[in-house]
Amino acid sequence: MPSPTREDTAAGSRTADDGGAESRGRETRGDGRDLVCALEMELTNRSLSNKMDCVSCDDLLNRNSANSAEVSVPLSPMGKRATHMEGDDLCRLIDRKFLIEDKKRLCALALGTALVGILLMVIHAEICPYVYEPGSKVSLVINCSISLSTGCLLILIIAFHYKDIRLFIIDHKEVDWRIAITSHRVLVITLELLVCVIHPVGSYWEVDLYANSSSAAPLCISSHHDKALLDMELLLSMLMFLRLYLVHRAILLHSKVLLSASYRSIGSLNNINFTFRFVLKVLMNKHPARTLLVFILLFWLTASWTLTLCERRTKALATGRMDTALWLIAITFLTVGYGDVAPKTSCGKGVCLFTGVMGVACTAMLVAIVTEKLALNKGEKHVHFFMMDSQISKRIRHAAANVLRECWLLHRANLAKGRRDEHRRHQRCLLEAIRVFRHLRLKQRKLRDYVSEMVDLPKMQMIMCDLSANWNNSYRELEQRILFMEQKLDELTRCLQQTSELLSEVLRHRNLEIR
Repeated sequence: MPSPTREDTAAGSRTADDGGAESRGRETRGDGRDLVCALEMELTNRSLSNKMDCVSCDDLLNRNSANSAEVSVPLSPMGKRATHMEGDDLCRLIDRKFLIEDKKRLCALALGTALVGILLMVIHAEICPYVYEPGSKVSLVINCSISLSTGCLLILIIAFHYKDIRLFIIDHKEVDWRIAITSHRVLVITLELLVCVIHPVGSYWEVDLYANSSSAAPLCISSHHDKALLDMELLLSMLMFLRLYLVHRAILLHSKVLLSASYRSIGSLNNINFTFRFVLKVLMNKHPARTLLVFILLFWLTASWTLTLCERRTKALATGRMDTALWLIAITFLTVGYGDVAPKTSCGKGVCLFTGVMGVACTAMLVAIVTEKLALNKGEKHVHFFMMDSQISKRIRHAAANVLRECWLLHRANLAKGRRDEHRRHQRCLLEAIRVFRHLRLKQRKLRDYVSEMVDLPKMQMIMCDLSANWNNSYRELEQRILFMEQKLDELTRCLQQTSELLSEVLRHRNLEIR
């Protein structure tokens, strides 16, 4: 049933009676409820299927307003009236949720693609010396796979930043997309694309070099004797590990800290930026040993393989093996350096130098973690210091009793006027007892000074809050008593006035009777 317009309602109100007006009001309210239910169903379908955008929400609101000018559309369970701005905010929140999910999915795919490319590069470098045969296509196939994974990674990186720009536009209320393209963002995107595009292309160069040759072309550049091409392939293979920067983005987007609404609410109240640094601090606080152990193991394996790749080109076969390289990386990381194995190439020396720097940093973090684990908490410290104080107090009482005993023995020896040796022995024991007593008193004073420095700020705050509350209660009671006293004084004043008036009337009557 169509909803009546304002003109129809006005005409009906002039010609119909009160009962007709009430029935039309009921019909209008019924139509309004139908439109409300229809709009809520549309919004529910929008949140489930993501097929209706903000424009359709505006059209739906406009269509409802055009059909019934008297009906208001509630979008909240509290019965509040919704406006076009609330509909836009709802659509914007839904789009933001789906964009965040898309960013998480794209980041996970990009990290997986980067790891696949690195794995293919490692396989290519390991099997290259063994598949070097005339007419072999294995190296070319693996290099083509690396290039294909690199292309997919570039597409995923561009799609991720596209979603990020759309999220920026939604967060800033539909601003122009050119505002989001800042110089910093352009620089970051360019650096990411340059890092992700790096991969070894030695097989392609070999095919080009031997395309006009009648002999069979070797398709593995690592087996070729051209030092420039060997160094170029080595550099490109090592730089592929720069793709691991995607790990920190994946950890940030998939962390429970970022996904928790309570974390975000409390963080926004305290001006906390949820960056990778904050997430790493949370991980190191919750799981310090596990996080550091995983990082150290992965770093050892990566650095060992890189050192093997660097030293494999030389005639020194000792450092070109994985087990020897792992031993060298371990002793360099732990800053031991036995000197039995040493790198021969400049690339290997650089890897060992970087390993030593990382070893110093990780050792410092490990020492801090162990110190924190071995440290006593507040409750344990209070119990420990209380027991130490009680033990020292007991020892002080024993030392004081020894002093009194030695004083009595010395006094008795003086009265007996015995041998000088016994007198000197009691004097020596008395001085020793006094020294022990003073030492224990000094130890107790130091312990209590250290305990007094352990200020428990939450406890002090609670004490101050209790004192403030008690003062406020005392002040309110004092005010009530003052008000009660003022009321009593007012009553006394009224009573005195009434008494004076009665006395004056009585005196007036007596004066009249006397006259």
